[in-house]
Amino acid sequence: MDGSVLFDSLFNGERSLQLWFGLFIIAGLVAGLLTGFFKARKIQPRGFKWHRFRMEALYGVINVAISGTILGLTTTWLQDSGFAVIDPTPVPWWVVVLEFAAYFLLFDTWFYWFHRWMHKEPFYTYVHKLHHLSTSPNLLTTISVNPLESFINGGFVPIFITTATLFALPISEQAMFLIGPTNIIMGLYVHSGYELFPRWWNRSWATKWFITATFHDQHHKYFNYNFGGYTTIWDHICGTKRKKYDADWEKLKSRPSEKDSQSGEIAAG
Repeated sequence: MDGSVLFDSLFNGERSLQLWFGLFIIAGLVAGLLTGFFKARKIQPRGFKWHRFRMEALYGVINVAISGTILGLTTTWLQDSGFAVIDPTPVPWWVVVLEFAAYFLLFDTWFYWFHRWMHKEPFYTYVHKLHHLSTSPNLLTTISVNPLESFINGGFVPIFITTATLFALPISEQAMFLIGPTNIIMGLYVHSGYELFPRWWNRSWATKWFITATFHDQHHKYFNYNFGGYTTIWDHICGTKRKKYDADWEKLKSRPSEKDSQSGEIAAG
């Protein structure tokens, strides 16, 4: 292969960015496993169950096959019919910021109130209960949901795009490049079962309003608290934030790493 072609394929274009991002994630995972980073940050150290993991894999495949197909076809039809327009022309950076902020805050509101609604009977039994079979979530818990719940949560984006189109304010393609990955990454992070954010995250006024894996993990464990999707704002307003969340955060973040534990054992010996 010509050197310039190889350079272009590795360092230019959207596909190359996805490649490098994937390699960065893999490198981070390997480094975390080798250094004990993940072991020290497991939110529920004894919570993982293989039989639950296998069932979530099955439920996840069924859900993605059904909801992914229907939502995909619906979104395609809306775009082809002109009801949901994504503007491909470049826009100023501040427009992208405003569009993404609008999505972020509106989805957070949508998720919170529909989430609380799904905790009420009979909706809980028929819609949300499947997702809560895992009291100690893992990555597969993200997709282990009833397809009806996927329609509710996943349906927000096409509704958001369609509404913007209706008001002659089509969402830019640049903003969609942020919206799509944010949805996926946040879902995986909050269900990962590992707290990746540093200790100061929950102490700083600027960052404590964003949910963490610990925040959502406690929702699965304690059920009636911490309903937020992206932020803790609605939980603060409505009094649904678990009162011991901050104390549990400090307790989790003060857990010694595997390396520190081994050093302590050697010193004690």
